[in-house]
Amino acid sequence: MQNIKTIFLKELKSYFNSPIAYIVMIVYLIISGFLFVWLGFFQANVASLRDYFGNFFIQLILFVVFIPAITMRSFSEEKKQGTLELLLTKPVTDIELILGKYFSALALICITLCSTIVYFIVVLFMGPIPFGPFFTSLVGFVLMSAFYIGIGIFVSSLTENQIVAFIVSVLIGLFFFLIGKILMIFPPSMVSFFEYIATDYHLNIISRGVLDTRVILYYFSMIFLTVYLTKVSLESRKW
Repeated sequence: MQNIKTIFLKELKSYFNSPIAYIVMIVYLIISGFLFVWLGFFQANVASLRDYFGNFFIQLILFVVFIPAITMRSFSEEKKQGTLELLLTKPVTDIELILGKYFSALALICITLCSTIVYFIVVLFMGPIPFGPFFTSLVGFVLMSAFYIGIGIFVSSLTENQIVAFIVSVLIGLFFFLIGKILMIFPPSMVSFFEYIATDYHLNIISRGVLDTRVILYYFSMIFLTVYLTKVSLESRKW
């Protein structure tokens, strides 16, 4: 645990020692703030954040663009600079290194998502707002982010080129993000399968205010899978 904590703090500090964290947080705040107003909360005078969390562009920007931008350097930079092998010669295991980097990226996203608390307070002035759907929607965003971070660090472990890692992560992210929106192109017998692997399908369920165990199981399974694949990718250097 100490090794994970050390790597976590080192990686999180590196985000804030470079423009990455500030760019992601500021741009997200600007875009989400604009959409918050543009979606018509003040004009409609409706105490709800359902349209905000369900907005296609907010989800697309956060999950498919920003997270790959954050994770693309996770292992690619280490490989390019030749520091990965040196790092792994120290008393730290592959999984400790992966989890340290993984949790640092997740922490940065969670800090960024704290902005939604401001929107909750603003909407609260319009009238009573159900806390349940807001809380579960926020949990859903964190779980979605955790899954996409897993994709990002896995892809980053495959290449030393950060641009390649970013592009491939975006493409894989787009697949899981959009697959649930194009179910009509699949044969009826395969619709249920593609619907289940679609991330927005599970996010829509959890955003209703219920922490469905099937949704939690889905996200944790996908997180475990991406972390495991990253571990296999790093271990392949020994083959």
